[in-house]
Amino acid sequence: MAPLLLRRPSLRRLGRALGVAAEAGDVIALLGALGAGKTHFAQAIARGAGVPPTIRVTSPTFAVVIEHSGRLPVHHADLYRLADADELAEIGLVERAADGLLLVEWADRLPGVLPRDVLWATLTPARPGERSLALTATGPRAEALRAVAAQWEAARRA
Repeated sequence: MAPLLLRRPSLRRLGRALGVAAEAGDVIALLGALGAGKTHFAQAIARGAGVPPTIRVTSPTFAVVIEHSGRLPVHHADLYRLADADELAEIGLVERAADGLLLVEWADRLPGVLPRDVLWATLTPARPGERSLALTATGPRAEALRAVAAQWEAARRA
């Protein structure tokens, strides 16, 4: 699947579609530079997973991980400030994914800590107001989510 070029409303709609399709145990790694749209995309995924609009979904940079209640628990993590995998072991980040959806911003900072089955979402600023989104699946559940994105894109283009 080629990278998608999306404006903010489309990125939000795709994120919601992924959140609706998410199941307990799914992991989505969010990559990109500062300001690329990782948190914005995470917010949309959380909304699709049933986190109500009254709950503010923000980047957990200083908390490292925040859990939101929805149709399934959404564990939203940010690895930007972490130096090594030992810090993640202390909070049981990967274990949290078993009962809900795990969203990990800056996942490339500690790539070896995530399970094998991950949907890697790389966001890159493109033209003003647009983001390029590349999705890479590394397992069957991640591939199922990537297929949801491909179906969403096909419907959008139809």
